[in-house]
Amino acid sequence: MEELFHENAKLLYNYLRSLCHDESLAEELTQETFYKACLSIDRYDESCKFSTWLCQIGKHTYYQYLEKNKHVSPTEITAELSVTEISAERQALSRIELLETLKHLHTLPEDMREVIYLRSFGDLSFREIGDIMGKSENWARVTYFRGKEKLYAKNQL
Repeated sequence: MEELFHENAKLLYNYLRSLCHDESLAEELTQETFYKACLSIDRYDESCKFSTWLCQIGKHTYYQYLEKNKHVSPTEITAELSVTEISAERQALSRIELLETLKHLHTLPEDMREVIYLRSFGDLSFREIGDIMGKSENWARVTYFRGKEKLYAKNQL
């Protein structure tokens, strides 16, 4: 199990960081995910890659965290991390633009939204995204491109 941890720790951490946008929370969720994976390793049936199975456990762990901590909003965290401190006016405009983009992003289909989160906020490669989603690298590229086009079109309205 230790070898599997070392092989997948960075991927899982980046995935969770892309979901929660908080480094310390992502570390905590990574540890919790590996703990849960150790407890349920007997249920891993090798029908998918280990990293995919692990990321699914991580995603559910993150959702459980959100359910327990309803006062924490991923949108609020993202907005706080993405706004630069240049001027109060510029900060306000950047925050409004970011919130509008995130609102539009939230209206996209779940797979498309997750691919954009993983690529934009998680700095994951298309190959890693494809592995996590159980799809091909090309599928991840096309889904990301189409999602960006939809967001661009919605932001132009």
